[in-house]
Amino acid sequence: NRQRAVIRTTYHLVNFIAIIMLVVAGLLSTFISIVIIFSSTTSASYINSNKKAFNVILIGGSSGMGKATAISTVARGGDVLIASRNRERLDAATKDILEKAKGLLDSNVGSKRIGSVQSAVLDVMSEQSVEKFSEQYLTKGKWDGLVFSAAGKAPHGPIHTLPTSEIRDLFETKFWGAYLCAKYISPYLNDGGSIVFVSGVLNRRPGLNCSPLASTNGALEGLTRALALELGPSLRVNCLSPGFCNTERFDHMDEKKKAAMLKNTADSLPLQRVGTPTDMGESIYFLLTASFCTGVILSCDGGHEIRQYANKSTDPFRKEDQ
Repeated sequence: NRQRAVIRTTYHLVNFIAIIMLVVAGLLSTFISIVIIFSSTTSASYINSNKKAFNVILIGGSSGMGKATAISTVARGGDVLIASRNRERLDAATKDILEKAKGLLDSNVGSKRIGSVQSAVLDVMSEQSVEKFSEQYLTKGKWDGLVFSAAGKAPHGPIHTLPTSEIRDLFETKFWGAYLCAKYISPYLNDGGSIVFVSGVLNRRPGLNCSPLASTNGALEGLTRALALELGPSLRVNCLSPGFCNTERFDHMDEKKKAAMLKNTADSLPLQRVGTPTDMGESIYFLLTASFCTGVILSCDGGHEIRQYANKSTDPFRKEDQ
């Protein structure tokens, strides 16, 4: 009996010790996991807080996608120089960029201050003006990126009836403007910097009566790939291909026609909405700072390239074709 008692006591003692060891092991595992998570978070915050702010020149930065990119940049502590044709719009955009960047400041990990905003009037259709702008406003060592989002008026209509002069104006602004800015501004960009152009989905998914934009966007994407080869490895060159985006471009439209256009497009997209300037601004900022991306055409289109065609009966631009 005594021997059985000893065995029983030993058995319970061993079980007790085993349970204690399991509890300790569990607590130790939890502690290690917490330490790893805390260390990772601290490390990420440290990296973000010490990442150099990206200073960007934005041609077309007084409205739409360009202005949205300026807000994304300034909120992260980068300085911007915005340029467009209209001084009043530049002044209004400067105020708006600073106000919205301040509102975003707290949501950006590691950002301790907002950047500054400079502005300049520039006619991108004039090579002399672009060259003078570069000499007057730019100095080496300051700027990391160039974004060209200027587009001008986008004519729509059958090729047989559209005035050729309107197509030439679009090409002069959107393609030749981008070409000239790359030519004269890129020498001022820091090594490791980048250029981002803005084309559009109509190159790869043409719409009816949209040949001007389809061809201009195609030329701009070709320029992107060619310059990625020519300017690398010092500079990266990429292009954002946005889908339908609700910007100030449509403010001149009749409200009912605009609403119908937005709804008709949204209904045909997988995401069931059209894009916003913020969607595009964040995507452009990604391309600006993505250190292993060059020659890339990034689609930000809500699934436009795989969408179903719009319904003719509700599309205000296609009713006349029925």
